[in-house]
Amino acid sequence: MAVPAAAVVSAGIGGALLLAVAGADPWTAYRALANGALGDAQALGRTLEKATPLLFNGLAVAFAFKAGLFNIGAQGQLLLGAVASAAAGSALAGLGGPLPLLLALAAGAAAGALPALAKGLLKAHSGAHEVITGIMFNYVAINLTDYLAAGPLRDPAPGNIVARTALVADTARLPDWGPVPAGVVMALALAPACWALLRFSTFGFALRTVGANARAAHCAGIGVNTTLVLTMAVSGALAGAGGAVETLGVMGRFQPGFQTGLGFDGITVALLARVHPLGVVPAAIGVGAMKAGAGQMQFAAGVATEIVDLLLAMLLVVAAGGYLKTRAGHHHDQP
Repeated sequence: MAVPAAAVVSAGIGGALLLAVAGADPWTAYRALANGALGDAQALGRTLEKATPLLFNGLAVAFAFKAGLFNIGAQGQLLLGAVASAAAGSALAGLGGPLPLLLALAAGAAAGALPALAKGLLKAHSGAHEVITGIMFNYVAINLTDYLAAGPLRDPAPGNIVARTALVADTARLPDWGPVPAGVVMALALAPACWALLRFSTFGFALRTVGANARAAHCAGIGVNTTLVLTMAVSGALAGAGGAVETLGVMGRFQPGFQTGLGFDGITVALLARVHPLGVVPAAIGVGAMKAGAGQMQFAAGVATEIVDLLLAMLLVVAAGGYLKTRAGHHHDQP
C-alpha cells in the first residue's frame, strides 16, 4: 500500500502547486472536486459511471500483467467491444426477455477478445512484442470503428448527420438502480472473480508462474504459449466488456470520440492498484471520482479541467515507477 499512498500524496501536493501557480486556491479547488464527485446522490452516480469502464480496463491490464504481458491495446479492444455491442443491441431488438442484453454483452466481450487473441498468437509463435502489436491494433480499431459508425452501422434516422450507430433496443440497455449503474455492479463482481481465478485455479497458477519466469514454467511442464494466448484473450474480453457496458449502460449507442482514452486510463488504474484485481476497485473509483468532480472544480476554482489529467499523469509516474522498480531484473524470456 506504500506506493499507491505515496502516489496519491505526491499527486495531491503537485496538483496543489500547479493550482497555486495557475492563480487558484488549492483548498477551494479540491473541495469542489470532492463535492462534484461525492457531494450528493447524483454526484455519486456520476463517479460510479466514470469508474465503470476504468474497472473493466484496469482489470484487463492487471490480468495481463500477471503473466508478464502489457496489454496496451486495451483502448482498441474497448472500442471494438463498444461498437459490436451497439450493433448487436440494435439488431436483436426483436428478441424477448434478457437475450438482447446478454447477447450484446457477449458480442462486446468477443470483439475485444479477438484482437487480443491475435496479439497473443503473435507473441507466442513469432515473439512479436505485445506493446508494438497493441499500438498497431489500436490504430486499426480506431479507424475501423470510425468507418463502421460513419458507414455500414450509421444511424439511418431521418435528419441524422452525425457518424454514430442507431440506438440500441430498450431490452438491451443496462439499467441504473438509483445512483448505482448496473455496469459497476458487474465490474465489482468481476474483480473478486479475477482474483479467485488467479489465486486458486490451475490456469491462474500457470499464468502467475509464466509471469514470474517463463523459462522455468516451461521446464516445469507448463504450456507457456497456450497460457500467453489465453491470458491475452481473457484480458481483451474484459476490455471489450468495458466498452459494451459503456455503450449499453451510458451512451445507448456508439459514437466515435466518446470513449477516447478510457483504455489508457485503465493502465493508470492497474498500476495504481499494483496490478492486484482487488486493488483495481478503489483505484478505479478514485480516478472516476477525479473525473466526475473535474467540472465542478473548474467552475468553483476557475481552473481548466486538464488539471485533473495532470494529476492522473503524476499518479501514473509515481505508481508506475514504484511498481516497475519491483519488476526490475525480471525478464519474460520465452523457452
